[in-house]
Amino acid sequence: MSIVMGNVMGRRPNRSAQATPHHQFAARVACPVDPVIAGIAVFLLLYGLVMVGSASLEESVKNYAQPFYYLVRHAAYLTLSLAAATLVICIPIRVWQRLDLILLGLAIFLLLLVLVPGLGLEAKGATRWLPVGSFTIQGSEFVKLFVIFYLAGYLVRRQEAVETSGTGFLQPLLVLAMIALLLLGQPDFGAALVIMCAALGMIFLGGAPWRFFLPAILASGAAVGLLAILQPYRLVRLATFLDPWSDEFGSGYQLTQALIAFGRGEWLGLGLGNSIQKLFFLPEPHTDFLFSIIAEELGIVGAGLVLLLFAGLVIRALMIGFAANNKKLRFHAYLAYGIALMLGIQASINLSVNLGILPTKGLPLPLMSYGGNSLIASCVMIAILLRIHYESLASRGAQAYG
Repeated sequence: MSIVMGNVMGRRPNRSAQATPHHQFAARVACPVDPVIAGIAVFLLLYGLVMVGSASLEESVKNYAQPFYYLVRHAAYLTLSLAAATLVICIPIRVWQRLDLILLGLAIFLLLLVLVPGLGLEAKGATRWLPVGSFTIQGSEFVKLFVIFYLAGYLVRRQEAVETSGTGFLQPLLVLAMIALLLLGQPDFGAALVIMCAALGMIFLGGAPWRFFLPAILASGAAVGLLAILQPYRLVRLATFLDPWSDEFGSGYQLTQALIAFGRGEWLGLGLGNSIQKLFFLPEPHTDFLFSIIAEELGIVGAGLVLLLFAGLVIRALMIGFAANNKKLRFHAYLAYGIALMLGIQASINLSVNLGILPTKGLPLPLMSYGGNSLIASCVMIAILLRIHYESLASRGAQAYG
């Protein structure tokens, strides 16, 4: 088994050394799979598959006269995502470190390309997708990962400047501000918010002092206020968020229907498949508001399990980052921190929107919501975490017997 896993992870087995203590240690650490990360990810993927199937039944019948249309497509996306994760887990982390600036350029290119007239697909007032045959690419989902690569590389190259110089702190924020502007041009405020929050978290964990963050936070707050003034519909969303029942059949419709779903679910829910809100009351029940359907059908217990699983995933990812940092694998560590923050922040925003804690934003729930781009990007992030864990263990083995 260790020989097989060694081959999968790009290490050639040394049969002549099988009896040595070093080989015995390598056999114990060669398995790349962290059981906590892998277990939680697999459970969330399967949980999401079941709930997407349940939440999308009526939408599938209405739009395609097939009750399992969205379920079949989601299963196909899941298969493609697992194939992508299998490929990525075989790639050494040093490869991503060498490509960090190239991937940043690719991120900017994708965001520019979608804004070219005639290329980007428009849906519901937003232009976020590029058609590739029967599949559409949503560049923002992959930009999140590319930004993590760039920041991890930057923090390794310029760590001293980040810790001591305002210029070192400001430089990556200027790059991220350009990416945020391109995202707002789509518009995709949710993706811009997730990327900026995760980036600030990575820079903080990279050693930047507190005094550098106050101006950045004030500037971000001013930018959000300016956006609200320039685009009045955002002010309407904010007012609706504060009192959704004042316009429950207008701008507050989504939020009030989501809250009704939570109220119906109570502790144990109405039972799998028995949601009433998915019967064309709650918009996007299998994507942005999947968590509300979970709460309605499986109750507080089922919804609480989702919260616990995401909390466990983020905590374990941070632990993997700390372990890599202790092995002096700084790029590995920052990469793990970034993935933990990106998944955690996006999940937190989606769950908070469903619960009425934050204004409505169009962000999918990672690993669970319907959608090929989000599913592929999330699975690739999980694969990179598993690779970081594996290389950290391998580094420990080399130090122990080196």
